[in-house]
Amino acid sequence: MSNNSIINLGELSKPVTVLIEKISDAVGTIYEPHQITRVAKAEAKADKIRAESDIEITDLQIRAEQRMREEETRNQKNIEDITTKTVPHINENANPEGMDDDWIANLFNKCRIVSDDEMQSLWARVLATEANSPGSLSKRTVNILSDFDKNDAELFTKLCGFGWNIGGVVPLVFDVQAEIYNNHGINFNTLSHLENIGLIRFQSVGSFLKTKLPKTFGIYYYGKVLLLDISHEKDNNLQVGKVLLTKIGKELAPICGSKPVEGFYDYVKDQWKQYLPEVEKK
Repeated sequence: MSNNSIINLGELSKPVTVLIEKISDAVGTIYEPHQITRVAKAEAKADKIRAESDIEITDLQIRAEQRMREEETRNQKNIEDITTKTVPHINENANPEGMDDDWIANLFNKCRIVSDDEMQSLWARVLATEANSPGSLSKRTVNILSDFDKNDAELFTKLCGFGWNIGGVVPLVFDVQAEIYNNHGINFNTLSHLENIGLIRFQSVGSFLKTKLPKTFGIYYYGKVLLLDISHEKDNNLQVGKVLLTKIGKELAPICGSKPVEGFYDYVKDQWKQYLPEVEKK
């Protein structure tokens, strides 16, 4: 790897070092921003000299080459910004060696034009998730994420704020007209939109069910447990509201940066009060 790397590899853990090397192998050497500018200016000067000595090169061609240089400089900076944002999310036991080079190249092909800070942070968490556990995120998920705008990402993050762990993340939406959802931008229209872009299944009439549940079990909301006790000894059903995550939604939910919604734990507890053991009713 070149000595012009964005980060001093000697100061980093081995997993981060390997990840940066993998990225460089997949998308090309990573340079520091000031070096990008220096290289771009040098190339621009050389092109100008060639252009002035060759009458076959037109002003239009010169402008096109300049535009491409500027575009690639911006893209390179985006790649390096996302890589830098990835570093804090890499676990000590990460396994970037197992990452597929084509997956990395595809990711940066999709995110190289992303300059928004929050969206770069999301892409960084995507990259870190795959580095920590190769195979966690499909190429299809990466491709769909590339079509998201900032509003899509923020809306999905808000929805995941209502997500409970019930054998996997389930956003509990019992009533699309309830104030607790509407105050956070979750309503019929926004849920329909999230369904249209492939992140959720939305059932406006009726509810989805979790089936074959035991009599007593715990569900979790951001580390807080709620015990439920259903009537039968086994094979119980539980209505879990109007939303389920798709496969892509399940892959993105843990890394979207969602936070718990104030009062939602008690809201769900009240919705399922008939299932609460006596100790939980107090």
